[in-house]
Amino acid sequence: MTSKERAQLKAMASSIEPVIIVGKGGITENLVNETANALRTRELIKGKVLESALLTAREACQELAGALEAEPVQAIGSKFVLYKENTKLPEEKRIILKK
Repeated sequence: MTSKERAQLKAMASSIEPVIIVGKGGITENLVNETANALRTRELIKGKVLESALLTAREACQELAGALEAEPVQAIGSKFVLYKENTKLPEEKRIILKK
C-alpha cells in the first residue's frame, strides 16, 4: 500500500465510528469472525481498545490484520483502522483507491 493510498484511507476513517471493540478478553475467535464480517461488508473499519484490555491499539491492529490478511492503516491512542479490499465480489467494492 502506498503512502497516498494510506492517507486516503486515514481521511475516510476519520468520520466513521468504531465497530470493533477489544476488551479485557483480547483477540478471541469470535472477535476475529466479527471483524472479518465487518471488513467484508465495509472494507474499512475502525476499532477501539478498552483501557481494561491487555493489548495496545497497535498490538490489536497488527494481530487482527495478520489473522485476516488485512492492511493496518493507522493506530492512534486507543483506536485503530483496518482495510481489506473485497476481492471476492468486485461489483460490491465500496472503496476505490487513487493510484
